Amino acid sequence: MTTPRHEQHREIIDLYKPLAAEKNRRLVLSSGAPFTPTYVQSQTRVPDPASLYESRVKGRHVALANPVKESTTNAKKSKKKRSDSERIKRVEKALARGKGKKGGWRIEKAVERFDLFIPLHRLWMGYMSELLDLPPPLSTSTDRIPNPASMHAKLVKADLHGSLLTVRQSRNPCLVGLSGIVLYESENAFRTITKANQIKLIPKQNSIFTLAVPLHSTLAPSSAGAQTPLPTPSHAESDADLTTVLDKPYLEFELYGNQFCYRSAERAGRKFKAKETIEL
Repeated sequence: MTTPRHEQHREIIDLYKPLAAEKNRRLVLSSGAPFTPTYVQSQTRVPDPASLYESRVKGRHVALANPVKESTTNAKKSKKKRSDSERIKRVEKALARGKGKKGGWRIEKAVERFDLFIPLHRLWMGYMSELLDLPPPLSTSTDRIPNPASMHAKLVKADLHGSLLTVRQSRNPCLVGLSGIVLYESENAFRTITKANQIKLIPKQNSIFTLAVPLHSTLAPSSAGAQTPLPTPSHAESDADLTTVLDKPYLEFELYGNQFCYRSAERAGRKFKAKETIEL
């Protein structure tokens, strides 16, 4: 077996070994006889060192030392640290701007009355009637009976301001049985007003709520066939007109607070998956 000609003269060249000490000889560098090709050709033991220099060394970048590179882990840590500091600065600026606006959700003590928010609750019932396409009260068609399973996808994204919520179970026994109209929904709590004219802050975490939805539509049918909202009752009307969803036929749904810790705007654009859950 013969060895190819170009492999017969292959030799490993160490470009980083120290210069050979030559006595009584002065190192001269000039454009006519540059140091690099002269030195490389003198250190190679091949028949044609000039061609080897032209093909292997000339015109190429040869690193004389390994540069110190920053590790990928350190680079990621420094980048994350900068992003965290920028985020903290943005939050601090936002808090400084909204410092004087705190308490905007509060209401005056004189208007903390349950009957004043009945119109808001009736408006929410009309909103549910339109959202869930509820049948009119005198409808006898079995096709228009609402299917609770098809209502779940709409209810998890619905706006609950004005709804009537009741705490069925809670890790805090003092909250069980509280019922009121939702005035404000945050990410972690509901702020409601009870029939005793008291504002209650009910946390969502570790609580199970009952949501009542009217069985029939509360919208008045018009001559054109479309439904229009019922007129809002005034304060001079009798108490019989200030009814809630619990005074009429209704459907009852359970809301698990641990799975509901989102703001109203976030729930509207979020995708929920039907999963079985066990609340202990």
